[in-house]
Amino acid sequence: MADLPGIVVTGVSGRMGQQLARMIAADDRMRLAGALERPGNDWEGRDLGACLGGAENGVIVGSDPAAAFAGAQAVIDFTSPAATVGFAEAAAAAGIVHVVGTTGMSPEQIAAVDAAGARTVVVRAGNMSLGVNLLVTLVRQVAAALDGAWDIEVIEAHHRHKVDAPSGTALMLGQAAAEGRGVALDEMAERGRDGITGARGAGAIGFSAIRGGDIVGEHDVLFATEGEQIRLSHRATDRSLFARGALTAALWGLSQPPGAYDMLDVLGLPKGK
Repeated sequence: MADLPGIVVTGVSGRMGQQLARMIAADDRMRLAGALERPGNDWEGRDLGACLGGAENGVIVGSDPAAAFAGAQAVIDFTSPAATVGFAEAAAAAGIVHVVGTTGMSPEQIAAVDAAGARTVVVRAGNMSLGVNLLVTLVRQVAAALDGAWDIEVIEAHHRHKVDAPSGTALMLGQAAAEGRGVALDEMAERGRDGITGARGAGAIGFSAIRGGDIVGEHDVLFATEGEQIRLSHRATDRSLFARGALTAALWGLSQPPGAYDMLDVLGLPKGK
């Protein structure tokens, strides 16, 4: 076991953290090297196996990234923007792979995380699934093939607990559409319609967000013009698919030189200009 790459999971008491911890423990390609939570969390200082409702596994949930990263080769991070920026610095200092699935980050926070790629491998993506990343590629290609008479709308749905909107995946899809059209998403994005908004802006890339129940993740990109529509869709029914993608990214990152990467790099899919 000691020669297997060690993976640390941050935010381990959350839904994704628990999923990741269980999948790493069951995977013969890696070992669970550490688990992190916020100081004062109910799980801090306790055995992770017991916290997960099983037998003790000797992994004690801590709150010190430097200590956890010292014996690891990678960290998988689905937490909050501010926490992720701190983990990026700690991972770079330790020289371990940092896989980032955190969403809702500001441009400044994204830049801070990606800057850590000068010292270590950072794999950051708004969505870790193969299907979504294939969808990103298709959206870019379709947007490039259609003229400005086609409106583009990104429609996403998630569970009631999600705190950011549009989702990171929706922003990935919007960025792909903008790249296909050769425009800047920041200049063409249209969000949050309410009241008398006026007609849709020419060339706008719209975003619509739905929150409710336990929806894991649904994303549609609608291309609409007079008389016809094209709809590209992805449905996630089990969040384990995101965990599988993150584990794939962590193992891939172990053999890469320092740099800031995304899941298109991991999966070998074509990227936009």
